[in-house]
Amino acid sequence: MHDSATLLAVVNPAAGGGVCGKRAPAVVDRLRQSGIKVDVVETRAAGQATELAREAVAAGRRHFIAVGGDGTSYELINGIFSGALPEGERPSLGMLPLGTGNSFLRDFTDQGAEYAIEAIIAGKTRPCDLVRCTHTRGALHFINIFSIGFVANVGATRNRNFSALGEFGYTLSTVLRVAALRPYTFPMQIDGHPEDREPLTFLSFNNSRFTGGKMMMAPDANTRDGLLDIIRVGRLGRVGLLRTFPKIFSGTHVQHPAVRCYQAPGLDLRLAEDIDVMVDGEMIKINPRRLEVVPGALDVRT
Repeated sequence: MHDSATLLAVVNPAAGGGVCGKRAPAVVDRLRQSGIKVDVVETRAAGQATELAREAVAAGRRHFIAVGGDGTSYELINGIFSGALPEGERPSLGMLPLGTGNSFLRDFTDQGAEYAIEAIIAGKTRPCDLVRCTHTRGALHFINIFSIGFVANVGATRNRNFSALGEFGYTLSTVLRVAALRPYTFPMQIDGHPEDREPLTFLSFNNSRFTGGKMMMAPDANTRDGLLDIIRVGRLGRVGLLRTFPKIFSGTHVQHPAVRCYQAPGLDLRLAEDIDVMVDGEMIKINPRRLEVVPGALDVRT
């Protein structure tokens, strides 16, 4: 039996090219020496963190640490909220990006893992909204970002063709997708607004400000306001896209005339087929139907 206050650290030892697995034992020891009870389990395959979290919740655990990158946090969240959690209970999640990135943490600090370690030791938590996406085959949850259109297709091209090239794979995929640029039509109805069927370049639905490390996709997003920040980038030509896209690093892309920003608790999508989606750094192919905020569903240790 485990103490209900014990944290379960789910470690992805492969994160950061294996750096995460090497650094994790020393960080866990540091937490234990500060008086925190921590159990540790390592993942061996993609998706395993979701299964581990689902089993842990069913066994009564409520407190977790994602030791890895955005993908590890995403998998844990989807295990925690996959159905076994009793109504009204708020689990907690800490994040230790050892050797890799965590875009969500950047909303609170640029100190990365060191800040996260200190927050866990200090017992700091804050309520965080969760976003539920209902799709044609079920549901998923996220706390950071959900993007479709050009951004998602760059990620899909990289994963399918150039994953072995690391960062350069993203650059090459961006060049290829710009060359093949075309407008997308994603029929969408934001809560409180009429249906939108206008051509666009990409759509991003955000709970937090940052994505891809330092890209400030949604400069006005707040993880506890009960609202999605919706960034709608209208039709752009190749030159316009190449000029506008780098401005994401400063958040000034939202000033472009083709960009419209909305805040709403949810929205509906009416798509004819599965599409590529980038969600919290992961690439999946689904047909999303509804995105809605679940206010304050999670305590994050930040």
